Amino acid sequence: MTLLESISNATASQERVDSLSEYPFPLSQDGVFANVKPKVEESPHLGTLINPITGWEISGSDAELIKMGKSFASKLKSKLKDTNRFDKGEFLSMLKQFMEKIGEKVGVEKEEEMKDLVENTELLMGKDVAGLVWGDKACSDVQKMVEKSGVLMGRDVCGLVLKGCVGLEMWELVETLVSNSLVDHSLNGYLVSSLVEKQRSDLLCVVIKQASDLGASELLSILKYFLCPSKEAVSTMVKVREEWDREALLAIEKLSNKEVSKKSRAVAEEACILLMVAHDGFSPSEMCLHYLLASSDVDEVMFSSAVSKLNGNEMRSFIRYLSKWMKKYERLPQAGPCPKAASMLGLKLCDWVPTLEDVTKCLGVIIDENFSTLALHSDLHEELKAIERVADGLASESKLCCFVANVAERLKLGDARN
Repeated sequence: MTLLESISNATASQERVDSLSEYPFPLSQDGVFANVKPKVEESPHLGTLINPITGWEISGSDAELIKMGKSFASKLKSKLKDTNRFDKGEFLSMLKQFMEKIGEKVGVEKEEEMKDLVENTELLMGKDVAGLVWGDKACSDVQKMVEKSGVLMGRDVCGLVLKGCVGLEMWELVETLVSNSLVDHSLNGYLVSSLVEKQRSDLLCVVIKQASDLGASELLSILKYFLCPSKEAVSTMVKVREEWDREALLAIEKLSNKEVSKKSRAVAEEACILLMVAHDGFSPSEMCLHYLLASSDVDEVMFSSAVSKLNGNEMRSFIRYLSKWMKKYERLPQAGPCPKAASMLGLKLCDWVPTLEDVTKCLGVIIDENFSTLALHSDLHEELKAIERVADGLASESKLCCFVANVAERLKLGDARN
């Protein structure tokens, strides 16, 4: 069998997808290498290139965690087959017990006090009322457990938990899984399509920020969703706008604070300008697009493939969105990247404002991939001409700035010599 045939057969086979991984999480190396020895103690013959080793085995705690994970995965998989009889309470109870067992193995203490409170509430008010009272708290507890030791659940269990959360619409847990990079890249397609179907715009933005290998189909779904959103989708995008609102107000507050240092005030001023540029004049759906343009993890080839499949209305929305950015950077040339805002002031959204380079690169991809289609849409010609005028103006300014920068550098060299 040739190498190509082996790869083709492995790709066509569903056995890897359906079966559980033997080593679903990074194994502990404590004490492993101390027992590893070469099989041949003496120096091997000169002609021997390989000397096997003996004594390698995974630690007992890792073996127990793997066994627990397989047992939990099998039980959860059977439960998920009939979601009509599987509710949020039972799912949370199963997951919490599993995470507590993991915590016991790695030394994370569970909250006994909380357990006693829930049991007392059940005795006084009944299980149904107790579920309503403590349901949100139980979900919050599970989120904290997943954040602490979720990586030890393993890839297969995390995938099943994700599907359970999506099926039961437990979006807080979905966000926790995505934010902590616990979702395997093979589930990106399922996750994106599910969030688009359920119109969870805020979580799609979280996926864009965290996922490093979105494929062309996922990028196309995201672009179509944000470029031509339905009325129902727009209502869920308000959460994203509110996040930008809070960040902009926080930046103004930091700038108004007279107690901060001069350096922090300078960073706050840069952040205010940058967030103002990203906020004013953009619709909620366009604010969601900020994350996609600003992401350094989006593959250019995949993005180009997705852009080439946009229809006329979607391209029109995309070009008008990019035109807004070009005009803003022309009007406010002092707006630029502010990398210190997140670390110094906690203004994390400054890292998700598209730069002029991001905008022009994206515009170039659209023109390259859809040139003939753009030529047929006469209503876009004026928009493209306006962008051309702005681009020419920015190019002229950049040439002048480069000339001034060169003169300044030569003057510095002259002063140094003198």
